[in-house]
Amino acid sequence: MADMVFSHIALSCADPAQTEQFYSEHFGFRRGRVIPLGGDNEIVFLKNDQSVYLELFRADAENPGVPVATNDGPHYVGIRHLAFQVSDVDATVKAMGSAAEITLGPLDFSDFIPGWKTVWLKDPDGNIVEISQGYTDQTD
Repeated sequence: MADMVFSHIALSCADPAQTEQFYSEHFGFRRGRVIPLGGDNEIVFLKNDQSVYLELFRADAENPGVPVATNDGPHYVGIRHLAFQVSDVDATVKAMGSAAEITLGPLDFSDFIPGWKTVWLKDPDGNIVEISQGYTDQTD
């Protein structure tokens, strides 16, 4: 399917405005579209410069007992974490200040790829977000 491109990841949020602020301030997202659903409820599409979209919904149900994500994310079937590449993990975490609630790392994976370093943290809804530098694909 040559014409298929990745579209978006949808997040159910306790406070969509807080989640929007987090991804806008720390990961360069901006509003791409808002779809009003009535009252104060809306769907917000956030977009970054690489045309990655996040679709934010207001959660309308309580967590059904799924364990809170820790470390690099849940190890059961489902989404483990969102990931972003940066030029400098330490500088990014420092710039995030108290918003960088680290769950694991930073870890140095230079034994696998020279310069590869990663840290995992939580977004406002407890989703795990990986911030990584130095990853490269295999050449052979």
